[in-house]
Amino acid sequence: MRPPAGPAARLTLVQRPDCGLCEQMLREIAALGRSVELPPLQLVDVDSDPQLLRRHGLDVPVLLLDGTVVCRHRFDAFELLRLLRPAPGARPA
Repeated sequence: MRPPAGPAARLTLVQRPDCGLCEQMLREIAALGRSVELPPLQLVDVDSDPQLLRRHGLDVPVLLLDGTVVCRHRFDAFELLRLLRPAPGARPA
């Protein structure tokens, strides 16, 4: 059984072209997505936005869930799944 993602949840992978860690994190997210329903994933080039570059320039890849950092450098599937889990007592949508 797949845990449902929040209705408005959005994943963003802040990355950079030709970044081995970024490519690895993307592969690991895709692998998890084959067994668990994940929110839509948006890929963003850190160098395309001065604010992103200032905030995350040396720390790519960065996985964000609705703008909140899930993990940096290495994919943390357990943390992502923990953050996607509905709060206790929350009613299903």
